[in-house]
Amino acid sequence: MSLSEKTCVPCRGGVPPLKGEEIAPLLAQLSEWEVVDEHHLCKEHSFADFVTALAFVNRVGELAESQGHHPDIYLTWGKARIEIWTHKIDGLTESDFILAAKIDQLPHIT
Repeated sequence: MSLSEKTCVPCRGGVPPLKGEEIAPLLAQLSEWEVVDEHHLCKEHSFADFVTALAFVNRVGELAESQGHHPDIYLTWGKARIEIWTHKIDGLTESDFILAAKIDQLPHIT
């Protein structure tokens, strides 16, 4: 089953964050996401204008709410940066990669 077909699982804490070789196979299933310091995923999206970037951010917000897993979203004119990690453990879990894969499937109008 691909990451985008899975559902995010709430983290209750007490599990170690993914590190090193655990990250690579999950990252390979994403499109242009970056792992920063083995702590969070980051991707910047570019758009033709503010309204299109805002529409994308709203779609990400709806998706995040449906998954119960909420990224940090930074919106500016023509750009949206998404950062994802599991705050409960201050690091990465499979659910972070699942959300990123689902975001990759959202319509993206540039």
